[in-house]
Amino acid sequence: MSSDDIPSRASRQGGFAGSPGANLPALRGHNTALVLGLLRAAGEEGVSRLELAAHTGLTPQAVSKITARLRVEGLAAEAGRRASTGGKPATVLRLVPGARHAIGLHLDRDELTAVLADLAGRAVAVRRAPLAFEAGAEQVLTTAEREVAELLAQAGGPLVLGAGVACPGPLDHAAGVLHRVTGAPQWDGFPLRDAVAARLGLPVALDKDTNAAALGLARALPAGAGSFGYLHLGTGLGAGLVLDGGLYRGPRTGAGEFGHQIVQLDGPRCGCGRRGCIEALCLAAVAGGDLPAAAEALGVGAANLVELLDIDRVLLGGRTVLDAPEPFLSGVSRALAEQARTRGSAGARAAVSVALAPGRAVADGAAELVLAPLFG
Repeated sequence: MSSDDIPSRASRQGGFAGSPGANLPALRGHNTALVLGLLRAAGEEGVSRLELAAHTGLTPQAVSKITARLRVEGLAAEAGRRASTGGKPATVLRLVPGARHAIGLHLDRDELTAVLADLAGRAVAVRRAPLAFEAGAEQVLTTAEREVAELLAQAGGPLVLGAGVACPGPLDHAAGVLHRVTGAPQWDGFPLRDAVAARLGLPVALDKDTNAAALGLARALPAGAGSFGYLHLGTGLGAGLVLDGGLYRGPRTGAGEFGHQIVQLDGPRCGCGRRGCIEALCLAAVAGGDLPAAAEALGVGAANLVELLDIDRVLLGGRTVLDAPEPFLSGVSRALAEQARTRGSAGARAAVSVALAPGRAVADGAAELVLAPLFG
């Protein structure tokens, strides 16, 4: 990748709302991504060229060329010098978070959340607006276009790499097409990714809300934290799965439809048309004000998930959980403790915690759909 591969601000004035997009594929060179990833992980403390070479396996000369190009493009900058250990003090480099940005859009059933994230993944601007997802494409696209324009204006027109969009599934992540969303069958077959890209004039990545949240939450966990399932209870119920360090979507990107496992054959009718789905049980209990019952149902599903995938931890999130985390944490913890007891020595208990995100884990994760490929 040469410095010419990354368009300058002046060369991209045709971008959305006066804020040019950068050529994302040109930033995806493997070696450059390795270096950028280490710069991101190092934070403000930075990392030396010799350390970059040692961690990437690249030659010092290759690292010097890559970092020189990154500095020209404003993506990296000097962050001082390390104390000498006998030789010349090493110059330390750091990522420049504000050099590029990504938009994250969470299209929930009743609300749109839009964030503008810098290269470190920090939200520098946030907007929320009412949304009627079940009203169909035109209303959703118009709201998204308006809120993104306001978001960028609020931030002063930054350089934007692209937009990540997260919404209820099921959907085809690779093709960018929605399937039959529960309660909103009119979305079946709609090419949402391409439609949003046309409205915004930016590259767009599309994924399920739970996958986006899991991707963002994975960055916050320490290295070696293991596999986890993120259970999101809000206007619906779904799961995002991070297995062996990677987001698992399945070969048809349909993994994580957690809410539609049937646990009560004669249970209440679910929006999917069947009876006894965990989503129907949870939402009915929440609507009736019986949070312990909702937590009990969620715990049954969590135990099933741990039994099936042998994951290390369960993270709980979503608007309903965050509004009253204690009953859900207690209910799911009891279910997993009981499961561990029944398995005996083979049943190490999976850890349970609430994903303490600032109420926008999905939108932040949607921005990470754009940022993650940049850092390998």
